[in-house]
Order: sequence, then structure tokens, then C-alpha cells
Amino acid sequence: MELPKTYNPEEAEKPWYPFWEKQGYFKPRSGQAPAYSIVIPPPNVTGSLHMGHALNNTLQDALIRWHRMLGDRTVWVPGTDHGGIATQNVVEKLLRSEKTSRHDLGREKFLERMWQWRKESGDTILMQLRRLGASCDWSRTRFTMDEEYSRAVRSAFVKLFQKGLIYRGPRMVNWCPRDHTALADIEVEHEDRAGKLWHIRYPLAAGGGQVVVATTRPETMLGDTAVAVNPEDPRYKSLIGKMLKLPLMNRDIPIVADEAVDASFGTGAVKVTPAHDPTDFEIGERHKLPHIVVIDFEGKMTDKAGPYAGLDRFDARKKIVEDLETQGLLEKTEDYRLSAAVCYRCGTIIEPLVSEQWFLKMSDMAQRAAQATRDGKVKIFPPSWERPYLLWLDNIKDWCISRQIWWGHRIPVWYCGSKKCLPIASEEPPVKCPSCGSSDLKQDEDVLDTWFSSGLWPLAVFGWPDDTPDLKTFYPTSVLVTGHEILYLWVARMVMLGLEFRNDVPFHNVYIHGIVRDKQGKKMSKSLGNVIDPLEIMKQYGTDALRFSMAESSIPGRDLHLSNDSFLKARNFANKLWNATRFVLMNLEGYKTHPLPVTDKRGLADRWILHELQETISVVTKALGSYNPAEASRALYEFIWGSLCDWYLEISKVALTGEDMQAKAAKQSLLTHLLAQSVALLHPIMPFETEALFQALKPYLRDAAESIMIQPWPQPDRTLQDAGAAQKMRLVQNIVVAIRTLRSESMIPPGTKIDCSLRNLDNSSRQIIDDPDVKAFIISLARLGALNTSTSGKPEEYLFTVFNGGEIYIPSKGIVDKEKERVRLRKNLAQLEQMLARGQASLENKDFLERAPKEEVESRRETLHQTRKKIEWLNKNLEGLSS
Repeated sequence: MELPKTYNPEEAEKPWYPFWEKQGYFKPRSGQAPAYSIVIPPPNVTGSLHMGHALNNTLQDALIRWHRMLGDRTVWVPGTDHGGIATQNVVEKLLRSEKTSRHDLGREKFLERMWQWRKESGDTILMQLRRLGASCDWSRTRFTMDEEYSRAVRSAFVKLFQKGLIYRGPRMVNWCPRDHTALADIEVEHEDRAGKLWHIRYPLAAGGGQVVVATTRPETMLGDTAVAVNPEDPRYKSLIGKMLKLPLMNRDIPIVADEAVDASFGTGAVKVTPAHDPTDFEIGERHKLPHIVVIDFEGKMTDKAGPYAGLDRFDARKKIVEDLETQGLLEKTEDYRLSAAVCYRCGTIIEPLVSEQWFLKMSDMAQRAAQATRDGKVKIFPPSWERPYLLWLDNIKDWCISRQIWWGHRIPVWYCGSKKCLPIASEEPPVKCPSCGSSDLKQDEDVLDTWFSSGLWPLAVFGWPDDTPDLKTFYPTSVLVTGHEILYLWVARMVMLGLEFRNDVPFHNVYIHGIVRDKQGKKMSKSLGNVIDPLEIMKQYGTDALRFSMAESSIPGRDLHLSNDSFLKARNFANKLWNATRFVLMNLEGYKTHPLPVTDKRGLADRWILHELQETISVVTKALGSYNPAEASRALYEFIWGSLCDWYLEISKVALTGEDMQAKAAKQSLLTHLLAQSVALLHPIMPFETEALFQALKPYLRDAAESIMIQPWPQPDRTLQDAGAAQKMRLVQNIVVAIRTLRSESMIPPGTKIDCSLRNLDNSSRQIIDDPDVKAFIISLARLGALNTSTSGKPEEYLFTVFNGGEIYIPSKGIVDKEKERVRLRKNLAQLEQMLARGQASLENKDFLERAPKEEVESRRETLHQTRKKIEWLNKNLEGLSS
């Protein structure tokens, strides 16, 4: 296979995904190899690929591809979530554009419309994941409302119900007036907002005084049934038990003492509205206070709100504040920062309301889940997320699992028309009531929380509740890759349900990656206009560039800051590897596969590059195994771009173009080996280009697999490790880089050969450099005429620099324009002397030394030290030009 001259990502990537899929590589191989399984965090059917998806699935794919190359029986199960509220909102929006609603259609017709939308649009994101290179086993694609999956959901509910863990009752819930449904506590987000704190006078019923109450929600005062104070607050001890007149409603309410009251908030006296606040609900239960509902499920004031009935809750707030002010009952208003509870789906402010809902008892299940992590059965990477995870489990409340929408798994409970019989929980619709025999049965109207069904994902995708071969083979899964924002919503619940139904955790490891942000560190959002579209990035830079950028930026415990520069760097890296491989292929004329040259015939550069390869294999393997893709990417970039392309390939050109056929064949053998190993190591992160390069190299490789996807993962060879060669080569590189830098700064033309003297060398360095091969490397790579390591005097006129191990002198006479060089050096010297003066001033400043962190002070001292060395170096160059 001949590689095109120019690397075109679109053309290079196009053939390989259909090839992989046709060959069946995405399915688990047969045999007795260890099983390695991942289940995809199922995106909503409403979704299209964004950078969060691209990151999450790139990391999963890298792990799957790596383990496939390790020889494991790998399976990555894809699928989508029905996304109850979000998906229903999408279709309801379409209906509004058609001047109709779900209520106009009725439940049955509306659900037909939902399924029609699902059929037309629900798999968009799965097709986009193919473009990303996701090597999922698409034959196993699941949807959380497929019939088999729905059976698993019904089975789970019934089992929990029969065990007494699911119950129904009136409880304070988080109600979204826009989506018209209850939400679990962790589905409520809290936003810091500017608000007001209103101080309202509540007159004593008997006259002679008042109690001032501070509130951020005056509209709820219409439902007050008490004012509470802390029993230890001396300001109110004498008033406990007395009655107050509720402003605007002219209703008597008592003053009660309750330890839940924070005496430091506001005035220390708080209004109690049991029907509209969770804390007030608890106070009301303790003091047997009535519940007066003044805000309904639409977010409007009820008839109990008197003259404010029918108003929107926020319009009522304005009117109530105006009336309080008019009646002289508003003492003052303060600006106040509050944490507003909003719906995680639509951003509407939540209304706490008492509602008849279904709940799942969590205490025992949460304890088992927490213990699984404490025992090491579920490990979290990075470990910093373990503490908040356990803290949430240790303080969990019962889970409200019912939702008042139509799109979802309808609760499998039926009620008998006689209304005297107990509710019937059943996986299939019952024919008659088991208590009285009546066939007058009606199913519960609510559906289950989406997170209840998705909590069964690792179980249900492998066939639970049946004890299937897949379940026995691939459950527990190996790792879950996810973002921290669903650690409680989803991860914890999967652990609890897995332990409940399978008596085993659903995964051994949880790998939590960061959030994708822009280069300023801001979270990407359409409103900010900083969203990066992964599909556009793939089109412009290539899929491999996108994947490499995200992997390289995925430092454990940190968010990713991405910009176009990130993708350009990765695109250049892909281009570098392409051109290097093409150069080698062009120089394989007459080559047939050979084993690597034997040890005693390898030169320094050969021994060094093989040592570097073994080190890279070890680092990349360890990094992938510890969920550190950034470290793996860094190591690959440094080896491929730096060691292989910039150094070894340049060194190899002499042998490749020389007349020594034996030396040429040895170099060809080693280069094909190095490239084959490099593309294999890089394949999990950059699958498309590596497959193209592998196919081009395959005719020159021994025992090559049909595809790089099933090529064995490189293993480090201890016999090829050579720390001595690496030390020697580092010295060579230091010298060459120093000479190249000096040439560049002094504007010596690249084609001009210069002589060079090395002085003040220690014996070890001199022995290395005097090796004929080493000296030849330095002369060739630095474009020297001659290289002298004797201790004789320095040239009459010279340019000077240093390297880690000695000094470098280059005769300047006839090489540089002395006057221009002096001007340049003096300009640089002036800048450095200004830096030195500023640095010295800061380190002589007592305030800075006392206040600055120790690390900052040490950093400034080191900078000052380096600045002095540079000044010394420049002065020496000026001295050399003046000799």
C-alpha cells in the first residue's frame, strides 16, 4: 500500500471503520481469555455529539482498543436512554408548534408520537459515535425502553416492592411547575442568585408588640401556620406559646419553639409553612401544625391564598410586598445572595410541595454500596472523588422514583375499582384482583424516574433478570468511564441496584474524567458562544487529532482546557508520523523482513532508540492501566516526534542512502520495527491513521496481524534496555541542541559548516564524544566541519555557549557579521540586566519575603540565578567577538 504524499485526514480515515465493522472486530473474540467489558453511559435519544460525549467515548474506546490488543475478550455495549423529561419536552415543543398538546392527543396517541420521533431521530448520536471511531459492538445496541429492557425495569420494581423497599405516600417533594413532575433531591441544581430578604412584622394577637420575621419567599407566608424560634433564644423565650396575627390573612398562628431554627438567620424568628418548605414540613410534623397549600402544581396561587388566588407565584410576590408596605408591615428589605433550587432539565425554580409519590428506601442499600468502596470492590479514579461519594451515600434520603409524565416506564402497579384492596404490583398486567376477583383494574398514571431504569443498565444490557451467559461472562464490568456530574445520579444507584439484584458490584473501577472547558477555563455553553463542535473539529483537523487532543489534556483530577491550538498541535503530530513513515517506506527498496540486528552489531543510536522504545512501552502501558491518558499521550508524543522522527530518523539517513548494503538492511529492519511498535502503541488513541500506516508497513513486518486492531500489544524487552546508551545519547543531544541554538541566534546559515571546540569536559564525557560513531553523529547533526575535544586554547575570535557537561567554542571570524552580532548581544544583555535588577529588588523587599509562599520565593531566586548565568554567557560572547 503506497501512502499519499500529503496527509489528508478525511481520506486517510475513510476506509477503516467499514473495514473493522465488516471483519467483526468489535465483537468479543471466542476462547478463554480474560473478559473485559464496558457499558457506555447511554446518551439521551435527544442528544447529538458534543465535546463531553467526544471525550467520554474517546477514553472508553482507548481502553477497549488497548485490551483488545492485549488479547482480552472485549465488549463495549452501546445504547441510548429514553431521557424521560428531556425527550418528552422535545416532542411537546413540536406539538405546540402544531397548535396542539399531549393532553389534546391523549396518552395513547401521544406515546405513538413519541415512538415515531424516537424512530426518526433517536439514533443520531450513535451514528456520530461511529464517526468518532467508537468500536462498540453495535449488535448489542440497547434502548432503555426496548421490550426486554422494560421487562427488567418492571421486574426490579416488583422485587423491590415485594421486599417492602418501595412505598407510596404524601411527602414533601421538589416540584417543577414547568415539567409538571416531581424530582429527586439530586435532580435539583442550586444556582447562586441575587435575591431579597424581606423583614415582615407579625403583630401579637393580643396586642402590645410584634415579632419580625425575615423571609426570601413572601408569597408562601399566606400558608403560614406558625412562627418558630429556637427554645434557647433569650429574645423570644417569653413569647413561646403566644399567638400572632398573620399579616394580610388575618389568621391567628402560634409561636412555637423548635431546635431546627437557626437563631443567627435574619431575626431569629422564622415563618413556618409546612406545605411549602421541607424544613417547615418537619417542624409542622413535630408540632402537629395544619398544612395550607397556597401554591399549586402550576406555580399559581390557590383559593387558599385569598385575594391573590390565580396569580403566578412571582406576580403574587410583588403584590404581597406592595400590600405589606402599604399596611406598614414591611420593616425593611435587604439585598441577599441565595442558592436558588432549579430543575436540572429546564432551569425552572423548584416549588417544594406535598405530593403523593412513590419512594424507594435507600438506607440499607446505600450502606452496602458505601462498604463496597471502603472494601476496595469499587475503586474510584482519581481517589479524590471517593470522599464526596461516600459522604453522599452516608447521608442519603429515600428516593422519589415517580414522575408525572407519560414518556417512560409506567409504574407496574394496578388499583382495584373497589378501592378496598391493596395495590397490585405485577410484571405483567393482572387479569383480576387477587383479593376480590374484580377485573375493574386501573394502572398507576405515573412513570418511573429515568435514573431508576438507567440504574439497571449494566444488568439489563446483559440479559438480567435472566441468568444469561453474557451476564455470567461480562458482569461485573471492568470499568465505568463517566463525568463527576452523574456520580450520585447514576453511578451510586448502579452500585446499589447491582448489589441488590446480583449481590455484586456492577463495575470494579470508576474512572471519572474532567469537564471540557475553553482555553479561559469557562464551561462551554451556547449562551457564551464558546462551544466547540466535535464534528467540525473532525472535519477540519481529523478525528485522530480530536482524540489525541482530548487524551493529552485528560490529566487525572483536572478539567480540560481546549482551543484550536490543541487540535492543530495534534494534527501536526499526525502529519509528522505520516511523513516519517512515508520516508521510511520510500527507502525500503530491496528490503525483505529481517530480524533485528544482533546486539554486538548495534551502534549507539540503535541501542539508544531501542532503549527509549522499551521505556515508552512501559510508560504507556502503566499510564493506560492507571487511567492516565495524558501521561500515555505525552510519552508517545515525545518518543515519536522527538526521539524517533527528529533524532533517529535523521541519524539513519546516512545508512539508508549509503553504499553499505548490510548497514542499510539493518537500519531498514530497525526502522520498520520502530514504526510498527509506535503505531501499535498509538492505536488506542489515534485508531484511523495508525491502521493506515500499519497496512502500509505490513508487507515488511514478520507475523503481522490482519489489522492493527488485533495486533498484539507491544511488550517491553529487558534485553533491549540500555541505560548507558541513553546517557551517552543525552550528551550528544545536549551538544547538538546547544550548537544548533547558537547557530540560529547568531544567524549562521544552515548550509555553512563550522568548526567547534569542546572544553572543560570531564573524562567520562570526553570518552563518549571521542567515540568515532558519536563524533560522526555530532558533526553530521550539527553540520560541523571539525570537532575538537582537546584542552588547547580557545579561538582568537569566537562564539560561546554551554551544555550540560562543558563549554562550546565556535570560531566566529568570517562566519558572522561582528558588528551586527555585538548589537544583538548588547540588546539582549540590556534586557537581562533590567530583569536582574527587578528580580533583586523583589528579593530585597521584606514585605514580599514575608507574605509570598516559600515556593514563589525559591522560584524567583532560581530565575535570578539563571539570569546571572545568561548575562555571564552574553558577556563572554562579547569578549569573544572583541578578541
